This record gives sequence, C-alpha cells and structure tokens, in this order.
Amino acid sequence: MKKLKYVISLFGVFLSLIASAETHYKPHISIGGKAGITMAEISFSPSVKESWQMGSTGAVTFRYTEEKLFGLIAELGWVQRGWKENFEEYPFEYSRSITYINLPLLTHIYFGWPRTKFFVNLGPQVGLLIGSKINSNFDYKTPQTVEGFPQRRQTEQLWADISNKFDYGICAGLGFEFYLTPRNSVCAEARFYYGLGNIFPSSKADTFGASRNMSLEFTLGYNFRLK
Repeated sequence: MKKLKYVISLFGVFLSLIASAETHYKPHISIGGKAGITMAEISFSPSVKESWQMGSTGAVTFRYTEEKLFGLIAELGWVQRGWKENFEEYPFEYSRSITYINLPLLTHIYFGWPRTKFFVNLGPQVGLLIGSKINSNFDYKTPQTVEGFPQRRQTEQLWADISNKFDYGICAGLGFEFYLTPRNSVCAEARFYYGLGNIFPSSKADTFGASRNMSLEFTLGYNFRLK
C-alpha cells in the first residue's frame, strides 16, 4: 500500500508540473508513435535461475514541451515482459511472456541543438495484464515427473497463475531526437523499468516474497508537432 501511495503522489507531482508550466511558458504539443523490443526478467525472491526474455512494445505518445528544456510525456500502448528460465547444461526450455496495456507519465528533460536533441525521461508507470503465454519443451505443470529434470530447483513459478493483474513501477530512459523539419522528428530511446508490485502472492505463507517485473526497452519513434 505504501508503494501504491508513492506512485499516486508522483502522479500528483506530474499534474502540478503541468499546471505550473502552463502559466510560465508557451507550450509545444506533439503527438506520435513508437515501437521496439523489450528484454525482460522477473526479480524473484528467493532467486530463480533465469535469462532475458525477448518481447515487443509500442505506444501512441503525447508530449507537452516548453521553451526551457523541460516537458511532460504521456504514452498509451502495450509492452511484453516476463522471463526465461536458465537450465544451464540441461536440455529444457521454458519462457513466459506477459503482456500489459501500459501507461507511463514522464518528466521529459531535453538539451542540445535546434535539429538534434538529447533527452532524459523519468517517472511512474502503470500497466494492466491482458495476456500471458508459456512456451516449454516439457510438462511444466508436473516437472517432478520429467526424466532428468534438475533436483532441488524452484518450480512453482512455472505453473502458478499470475494473481496480480495490475502492475506499477518506475522507469527511466535516455535517448536522442532528430528534427527532419521544424514539426517532424524521429527519436530513439533506451528505457529501464522496475516494477514495485508483485505478479505472484507475496505473504509470509507464500513461496515468493518478491516477483517484480524488470525490463529494458529499446524503441524508435516519430513525433509531429501540432503547435
């Protein structure tokens, strides 16, 4: 609950910044879109042997910028997260892709030259689960019956249902933007996301004390300035 209050307070800061900006500077408003790839893991406690799970992401974007190096961004799209089990020398494969509808609200700080700018994005993000897909080359629901399956390996995450459909966390990104014309630009960004909520139950009686989404996102985008 404390983490949720923290995210809500960040939303409040976001809105207050918009109100303050409107009274001091002439705004520029842009709309656009972006798409790219994700590399995701789950931060498990106790830990699970895993590696990066590849996925996709995309969004429509709305950006409010000022003349003094500062702006605000809202995005609405999808993102694929999840994880891939690392069985090392064993011939087993397992991955779970988790898809969310995604809404980041970000502070946008930019600097550079008239046609080329670098930027930093930082802020809260919320997501709603819309799908989960498992790929495996063994019976992951009863792994103890699979011949040669490694002993003393945590397996509950293989078959457990995702109990928390709502995800929230913090993201930070670095990127650059190139202006083709004064109103048209393309951009590239690398962004890191760390979830503050757990996908599995996390009470003292449950297996995992933490199961948080974590991902790297690499995107290309296009923006059109309306005013």
